[in-house]
Amino acid sequence: MLDAIRYLVDNGTKWRAMPADFPPWDRVYAFFRRWRDHGLVREFHDRLHGKVREKAGREPEPSAGVIDSQSVKADAVVGADSRGFDGGKLINGRKRHVVVDTLGLLLGVMVTSADIGDRAAAHVLLARVAAAYHRLALVWADGGYTGSLVEYSLTVLALVLAIVKRSDDMRGFVVLPKRWIVERFFAHLMRSRRLVRDFERSTTSAEAMVYWSATMLMTRRFTRPRPSRA
Repeated sequence: MLDAIRYLVDNGTKWRAMPADFPPWDRVYAFFRRWRDHGLVREFHDRLHGKVREKAGREPEPSAGVIDSQSVKADAVVGADSRGFDGGKLINGRKRHVVVDTLGLLLGVMVTSADIGDRAAAHVLLARVAAAYHRLALVWADGGYTGSLVEYSLTVLALVLAIVKRSDDMRGFVVLPKRWIVERFFAHLMRSRRLVRDFERSTTSAEAMVYWSATMLMTRRFTRPRPSRA
């Protein structure tokens, strides 16, 4: 079942187009839905997250993270109640709000319609992440997260929200401190073909797909042999 779901996320196939080597598609989907509804997808991810950090020589829980959002086009199956238009990116679809640690590993995700502002979503997402990771004390963000969110994060969540702004005299592509970490995570999501466009009818399924993709990333890191120093 795990390999079947990983295959679907990685290759972007339809549920009904599951290869014959796997169990029947409806059984695979039933397990996916059960794990999603009972929060087991995130539990799988979070258990592996701590082990990957320990293998990298870090504490199991992070003390710093980066927040950002990614707007993606929505498929026709996505209803009007969970899709919107992002005027900045000119995208009709959904938005993935994520927090990652300094290794680029996922800490939390929330999927909304694309017309939801970053600050409004961050109020909810940062509260979830702060409740799950008690050592988290610093989160970097771009200029879209300024305003009352900074004070809210400090006074209510005990988080320092550090804004990393792009200088006005910069021209062309420039790698900004810390913000490249979450951009690299978004690039990884685009390697999972199921996530190139939002094909999920519900936002909970969309969030589960992000967790599956992030788990696949950590699996490759966790099983990759360390280079010898001989």
